[in-house]
Amino acid sequence: MLHIFKNMKIKDRWLAFLCLLLVCGQVFFDLRLPDYTAEITVLISSEVTELSEYFAAGGKMLGCALCSALLTVAVGYLSAMIAANFSYDVRAKLFNKVAAMGSGEIKKFSTASLITRTTNDITQIQMIIAMGLQMLLRAPIMAIWAIIKIIGKSWQLSVVVASAVVIVVGTLIVLLAIMVPKFRIVQKQIDDVNRITDENLTGIRVIRAFNAEQYQEDKFEKANDSLMQTQLFTGRGMAFLSPVMMFVQSCVSVAIYYVGAVLINAIDVPLSGTVAEIMSSVSERSVMLGEVVSFSSYALYVIMSFIMLLMIFMLLPRAQVSANRINEVIDSDIAVCEGSETESDEFGTIEFKDVSFRYPDASEDCLKHISFKANKGETVAFIGATGSGKSTLGGLAARLYDTTEGSILLDGKDISKYNFDTLYSKIGYIPQKATLFADTVKGNVTFGKSNHEITDGDVDNALDIAQASEFVSAMDNGADSRISQNGSNVSGGQKQRLSIARAVARKPEILIFDDSFSALDYKTDRILRQRIKTDLKGTTCLIVAQRIGTIRNADRIVVLDNGSVAGIGTHDELMENCSVYQQIALSQLSADELAANA
Repeated sequence: MLHIFKNMKIKDRWLAFLCLLLVCGQVFFDLRLPDYTAEITVLISSEVTELSEYFAAGGKMLGCALCSALLTVAVGYLSAMIAANFSYDVRAKLFNKVAAMGSGEIKKFSTASLITRTTNDITQIQMIIAMGLQMLLRAPIMAIWAIIKIIGKSWQLSVVVASAVVIVVGTLIVLLAIMVPKFRIVQKQIDDVNRITDENLTGIRVIRAFNAEQYQEDKFEKANDSLMQTQLFTGRGMAFLSPVMMFVQSCVSVAIYYVGAVLINAIDVPLSGTVAEIMSSVSERSVMLGEVVSFSSYALYVIMSFIMLLMIFMLLPRAQVSANRINEVIDSDIAVCEGSETESDEFGTIEFKDVSFRYPDASEDCLKHISFKANKGETVAFIGATGSGKSTLGGLAARLYDTTEGSILLDGKDISKYNFDTLYSKIGYIPQKATLFADTVKGNVTFGKSNHEITDGDVDNALDIAQASEFVSAMDNGADSRISQNGSNVSGGQKQRLSIARAVARKPEILIFDDSFSALDYKTDRILRQRIKTDLKGTTCLIVAQRIGTIRNADRIVVLDNGSVAGIGTHDELMENCSVYQQIALSQLSADELAANA
C-alpha cells in the first residue's frame, strides 16, 4: 500500500489523507456506542430513573450511529474515486509503456501476458485500494482504539480478548504462507488462458481447415482446469478463515459473559446491613454489568477489526503479485529509445554501414556486416532464401530494432539520433502482414501522425496509386465505408493495397516494402510499381520481396544468404556473377522466360 501511495498523484494523496481523517471520525462515533450501552445498562439497574434519561442516552446512540453512517458513505465514495483515478493513471502509463516497446520487449512478456497485466492485474490493484482505504485504515485504528478503552478495566477479560487475537493472527499467518505462492501461479495461469484464447480466435480459419477444434478444446481445457484447481485451492483456504473468525467471535462473547458473570457474582450483596451498604453493593454490581456489556462490545470491535483485515489479506497477496507484474513492465528498459534530432543534412538517403544484428537470447547474428546505400529516388531491393534476414533488414531500416553492431544513416545522420516524430515522418513502412483497424477506409489511410495535413485529395491519390480505387469505389459508401477489426471484411490483397495507400498518403522520403506485394497478382504488382515510379519521383524505395518479377527493375538488388551479402548489383549483373541469385531466378523462371523478359 505504501508503494501505491507513493505513485498516487498529489490530489489523490490529499483525498487519501481526507479518508484517513474521516475513518478516524467514523471509529470515534462507533466506539462511543458501547459507552452509551453501558450507561443505559446502569440506568436500568437503578431504582429511580427518569424516562428522559433513557431518551437522552438513546438519542446520543442514534446520533453517533447516524454520524458513523454518513462518514462511511463519504469514505466509500472517496475511496472508489481514488481507486478509479489510480487505475486510470496506471493503465494509461502501462499502455504507453507497451506502445513504446519494440518487438523484442513485447516478445519477452508475450502479448497475452501484457493484456492480462493491463486489465486483470490493474483490476486487482483497484479493488485493494477501494477496500483498503475503507478497511485497511479502519481496522487497525479501531483495534488499537478499542484495546486502549478496555485496558485496565479487567485483566481477566483482557486475557480472553488477547487469547482470541493470538488465535486469529496465528491462523492468518499460516494460511497466507500457504496461499501467497498460489496467487503468483494464478496470474501466470490466467496468462496461459488468455494466450490460448487469443491463439484460437486469431487462427480460427486454420483450426477449422485442419479440423483441429478438438485439439484446441483439449488444450484450452487443460489450461482452464489448471486455473480452476489453483483457484479452488486458494478459495477453499481463504474460505476456511471466515468460519474460524466467526467461531472465535462467538467463543469470545461466551467467554466474556461467563467471566463477567463470575466477576459480578464475586461482588457480595450483604443480606443484612444498612440500606446504604446494600445499595452500594447493588450499584457496584450494576456498574460491573455495564462494564461487561461494554467490554463485550469493545472485544467484538477488536475481533471485527481482524475480520476486516482478513478480507484485505484475502486480496492483498494477489494484489501484491499483480503490482509486481505491473512494475515489471513499467520498470523494464526500452531498447529503442528516442533521440532528439529534428534536422538532417540530406534528403531521401539511407545507408547501412557494416550492420550486424542479433535477436535477444539468440546464439548468433542473423545479419552480418551488411553495407549498402540507397540514394534519393533510387529503388533498392532485397532478396534471398527464407530465413536469410530480409524482413529483419527492413525492420532495422524502419528502426523497429536497433543494430547490434554498425550504424544506419538516414539522411546522413545515425537513425537513432532522430526523435520519433521526425523519423517516422521520413519513413513509410508497409509490413509483411497488413494490419487494418476498425474504422473507415479513409480513417485507415489517414491513420497516425503526418508532417502535413492529409486531404481528401491525398487519400484519393494514395488509393489510386495503390490500385485500391476500384474496389473502394464499389463499396456502399466509398472511402467512408467501414472496415472491420483486422480488416476481416476485405480480402488479403485489398488489405495489402490499403496498407500501401496508408504509407503513400503520408508522402514520406523513404518507402519500405516488407514483402508487401506478395498478396497481389502479377498484373496489380506491376502496375502498382509503375505508378510508384512515375507518381512518386524522388521517393526512395526499399523493397523486400520473394519474386524476381517484383524486383528485377530495381536500381540495385542486395542478395542475402544466411544473413550475409552474397551479391549487390542490377538484375543483369547478378545473373552473370551471383550464383545465389541465379538459383533463385531459375527456380521461379526458365532460362527462356528470363531471356524473353530481358
